[in-house]
Amino acid sequence: MSPLRASRRRLAAVSTVAVATLFATSACGGGGESDSKGAGLNAGVKKVANASDKKGGTLKFVGVQDAQSWDTSRMYYGFEFSFARFYSRQLVSYTPAPGQKSVELKPDLAKDMAKISDDGKTYEYTLKDGLKWEDGKPITSQDVKYGIERQWAQKTISGGPVYVRDAIDPKKKYKGPYEEPEGIDAIETPDDKTIIFHLPKRNGDFEQMLAMATNSPVRKDKDKKSKYGLKPFSSGPYKFQSYTPNKSLTLVRNKHWSRKTDPLRKGLPDKVQVTLLTNADERDKRLINGDADLDLNQRGMDSQGRTTALKQHKDNVDNPETGFISYVVFPQNVKPFENIHCRKAVIYGTDHKSVQTARGGPMAGGKLATNMLPPSIPGYDEKDDQYGIAKNGGKADVAKAKEELKKCGKPNGFKTRLAVRNTDKADVKSSEAVQASLKKIGIDVEIDQFDGSQGTSIVGNPDVVKKKQYGLILYGWGPDFPSGQGYGRALWHSDAILDNGNNNMGMIDDEKIDKGLDEAVAELDPKKAADKYAQVNHDVMEGAYYLPLTYMKVVQWRSSRLTNVYAADAYSGWYDFVNIGVK
Repeated sequence: MSPLRASRRRLAAVSTVAVATLFATSACGGGGESDSKGAGLNAGVKKVANASDKKGGTLKFVGVQDAQSWDTSRMYYGFEFSFARFYSRQLVSYTPAPGQKSVELKPDLAKDMAKISDDGKTYEYTLKDGLKWEDGKPITSQDVKYGIERQWAQKTISGGPVYVRDAIDPKKKYKGPYEEPEGIDAIETPDDKTIIFHLPKRNGDFEQMLAMATNSPVRKDKDKKSKYGLKPFSSGPYKFQSYTPNKSLTLVRNKHWSRKTDPLRKGLPDKVQVTLLTNADERDKRLINGDADLDLNQRGMDSQGRTTALKQHKDNVDNPETGFISYVVFPQNVKPFENIHCRKAVIYGTDHKSVQTARGGPMAGGKLATNMLPPSIPGYDEKDDQYGIAKNGGKADVAKAKEELKKCGKPNGFKTRLAVRNTDKADVKSSEAVQASLKKIGIDVEIDQFDGSQGTSIVGNPDVVKKKQYGLILYGWGPDFPSGQGYGRALWHSDAILDNGNNNMGMIDDEKIDKGLDEAVAELDPKKAADKYAQVNHDVMEGAYYLPLTYMKVVQWRSSRLTNVYAADAYSGWYDFVNIGVK
């Protein structure tokens, strides 16, 4: 997902023991007045908190990071994908249910799931009757096609995932709707209700791709290109009323949306409001005081707010596991990280336990990560611990780190720069822990904080990364859809390297990894595909392209006012925003 496909969690000045103690204390019954109002500790984990179909009220979000864009073609953060369901629909989407139940695909704009033919290379859909845009005009198959074709227009609207583009047109022959308005032949629309996709080769996850917000319809006459994200045109239950970047966003009901055509979205509140701040402590105060209902960014609470919530308001807390990994990636276009031994020196020299503590310990930060597949993804292998991270209890292996420094020709260490988002305190704290670890083996790390909402044009731009000499980039990532392809292809495949909006920040161009990914993608048997992704993951770690930190977990606030709250695996363990209501 996402910088998210990648963005998530929070500060961490509380030690593992302290957090565990707080959790135990809260579970024994102490708390403030909100204890009697909340649905209960983990009431929204693997079940629905306050199930209800009551309509009305205003759902209030607060966040510390704006979207990189509200244009569905350009978004890549996990919270953007979930929020986009308020105003966008897709041919197929996920089941509105908690936990693992959510990952089953259902028809959305389409009447049924695809009619698949030609050995898995042709997908045909028929649209439902009565689908309307926010101005009452019908949503057509041409609108769906045009919205998808915008993925090809990377020169103008970069930033979002391009899975469907790569599946349909791997050689990138089509130039996009702005340069070739006649459209791509591989997507047919023989009439207003029918759309047919022709793939050059099989892809076992094609319908998973189509469920992403990236594949929402866009009406050609409403496309403002690079400015479309300021006021997207709605096909969903809500529409934009107002938006001031980095300050506020308000959605109101789309009167032309009908629940009869959309059983996947409840559309309960009358209004959805977003307030954007710059201070995470202030965000947590507003949540606890009842001035806001949910964290927009779904990163979990900071240490101070987390402490208060666990002690006094445990019934308003969920502690879901996410599908995200916090990690450091080594851009190979920045010296000395073209050298595998320099990369291995950093992996061995990092005190993973101190990073975990910086993120809030096992509960708030997650367990130690040993490889680059999340536990929720088929193919994850807990035993794949090539650098002894779990075996050593997360402690740095200084001896091996120094051996690798000698092999990379830097026996006395070297200087480098680490890029980290200033919008995520947990990431900043993690970077400081990495910095302190590496100093002990002679690697001098300068930390440079950047605006997280501008990540696609900073760390997502290889030329900028090289110019700024970012040898280390601390980031987070979750699956764009729940498979090895949905998690790893954008990070690991050489075809995924982009001039802007790049997520293969390690600049991995490895023939073995490319081949393994391609074979896994074409495999229609889920078990065989999982085995292939396990091998690719092993190869990625063997190449020392990443320093995995933690499999992320968060302490999430859930307002007492809310109904229908649940963490969904389809959205990496975060809340399914569009089905939440207000009492």
